Amino acid sequence: MRIVFLILILIHALIHIMAFLKAFELAELKDFTSPVSKPIGLIWFTSFIILSAAAVFYFFNTPYWWVLGLIGAVLSQILIFQFWSEAKYGTIPNVLILLVAIIACFQFYLDKSIQKEITYIFDESVTQNRKIIRKDMIVDLPSPVQNWLENCGIVGKPAIGNVQMEQLFEIKLKPDQKNWYSTKAKQYITANPPSFIWTARMQVMPLVYASGRDKFIDGKGEMLFKLLSIFPVANDGNNPEINEAALQRFLGEIVWIPSAALEKYIKWEAIDNNSAKATLSYQGTSGSGIFTFNEKGEVEKYTAMRYMGSGPDAKRFEWYIDIAENKEMNGIIVPNKCSATWVLPSGEWTWTEIEVLKINFN
Repeated sequence: MRIVFLILILIHALIHIMAFLKAFELAELKDFTSPVSKPIGLIWFTSFIILSAAAVFYFFNTPYWWVLGLIGAVLSQILIFQFWSEAKYGTIPNVLILLVAIIACFQFYLDKSIQKEITYIFDESVTQNRKIIRKDMIVDLPSPVQNWLENCGIVGKPAIGNVQMEQLFEIKLKPDQKNWYSTKAKQYITANPPSFIWTARMQVMPLVYASGRDKFIDGKGEMLFKLLSIFPVANDGNNPEINEAALQRFLGEIVWIPSAALEKYIKWEAIDNNSAKATLSYQGTSGSGIFTFNEKGEVEKYTAMRYMGSGPDAKRFEWYIDIAENKEMNGIIVPNKCSATWVLPSGEWTWTEIEVLKINFN
């Protein structure tokens, strides 16, 4: 589809040369009967240059291509109104270019807003001291948590302050949905302060996508996704239910930033040889979850009673993450494949499956 749109812009741009050629008597155009002055011909040529540049910038994914697209299409349409009888059909590509450019404009500012949030949490994180995790620092933790931290390889290494991750992400938006939506997502996690930002752009039907992010920053959670980057389809946050649910998600995701298990905002309680309860308290919000470990000391499951939605009718339901595979990535053993499931009165709903493609620490 990108190639089709690119070809459309280029062909539309080239057509603008016709009026320029007629104005300077460089070609005889029988179908273009209206007289064209040389100044107007130069404006037609300018429109050609702008639209061609927009096509080049679009091809190279330059973020500001839409500025040239908007200017070129508007200028082109003004000219078309002046020569309506010969050029009226040029309105169709102009409308298409304007629509795509407007969507790209909204996407640009949404991405810019998300990047500002990422910069904020990372700037906070990089100021933290990267102390070496020693064995004596984990002796007071429940034994399965100790085993996990030793097994994953964090002992003897600097504490992980932040994580950047690329994921292959599949999701079902409703329990009865048959097919998965698939996309690539990026996630950013910091240990101190405890924060995450998860961002994705997802194709929901031909030519239609939703983009946005889920976040937990300064103790507050928020999800924002917009259809075509313009129309909000999910917008909820900064209320007690969403704050708690986002906090519990962060708690479960310390499996990707293991040294966070030692942070003061997490309290551990032993349950048995294979499980432990963690309670995270931060900025007035608390939430708990139970981690289950296998014989190798790997996390195999995380379970929490988590709010679904917000408001007075919101209820907590069991929500668990099943870890299907662990893998050493950049020297630390972390979950590589996992799924998340809601346990509802109507039955279990596995709503997402994740594969970590790439992970970077600090």
